[in-house]
Amino acid sequence: MPVPSDQVADAVSGNWVDRRAPEWARPYLRLSRADRPIGTWLLLIPCLWGVTLGAAATGFRWGDIWIVLGCAMGAFLMRGAGCTWNDITDRNIDGKVTRTRSRPIPAGQVSVKQAMAWLVIQSLLAFCILLTFNAAAIGLGLLSLVFVAIYPFAKRFTYWPQVFLGLAFNWGALLAWTAHTGALGWPAVFLYLAGIAWTIFYDTIYAHQDKEDDALIGVKSTALLFGEKTPERLQQFMIFGSILMVLAVVGGLVHGAGSTAAFVGVLGVLGFGLHLYWQLSRLKPDDADVCLALFRSNRDAGLIPVAFFTLAIFF
Repeated sequence: MPVPSDQVADAVSGNWVDRRAPEWARPYLRLSRADRPIGTWLLLIPCLWGVTLGAAATGFRWGDIWIVLGCAMGAFLMRGAGCTWNDITDRNIDGKVTRTRSRPIPAGQVSVKQAMAWLVIQSLLAFCILLTFNAAAIGLGLLSLVFVAIYPFAKRFTYWPQVFLGLAFNWGALLAWTAHTGALGWPAVFLYLAGIAWTIFYDTIYAHQDKEDDALIGVKSTALLFGEKTPERLQQFMIFGSILMVLAVVGGLVHGAGSTAAFVGVLGVLGFGLHLYWQLSRLKPDDADVCLALFRSNRDAGLIPVAFFTLAIFF
């Protein structure tokens, strides 16, 4: 099928929004990045880390299935709400950047008022799902809104907006662990910190697509900050994140599930680290297509620990 003329520039080719969604709904689904599912995966994966590691540490419960499903729906909705909020706040910037000028607001497909209404609808639906979790998890979910609100403005005042993205995107590790166990624990905190390091890794790669436009309009990023030293800096975050995840696994499983389960969990961290190393070996910071492909590959990187944490439940 021909590519629709109103398709967003970096959307997945042949995505369901452009092919099958009703025409009236497409601008709203594009605001939510439904045509670019990688963001939903990157928001969901820390949730899966939290619930699977928690289940391996303290035992599987049938309620964990709902935690996974609830987090999946919540990730889709809150990623959509966050992206809608991002597009509202960045509407005057997106029109000046080649990759983002085709987004619904700068392209004139949706008004700011319509986008705000869509933001409210998505947020309320996500809140209804959050209410099905325990009180501690609900409190954590509400607290995460602070980072969601701040993130779009971070690139205006710091070269580290990826840190703020990490603070928001990895909150699910804390929430899902707490939804399973009933209380926040140090293993979840280490998972959260590991996720922040991972976010800096993958979003720096992503930001290299826009570095020339960002420099011209005065928007900051770690891609601009690291410059030619990007591979070296990303290697440091790769190592740091892997160490933090090992601490989460050992702290959560050694005394609870036992050394065999901990060993299985550490194997998952090893696979995760090897995937990041593979990305570094193929990184070409000045090639936008390579950067986008490597960024999208982080879905697979993040799912490796999920698979091994799930396996650890049976030991």
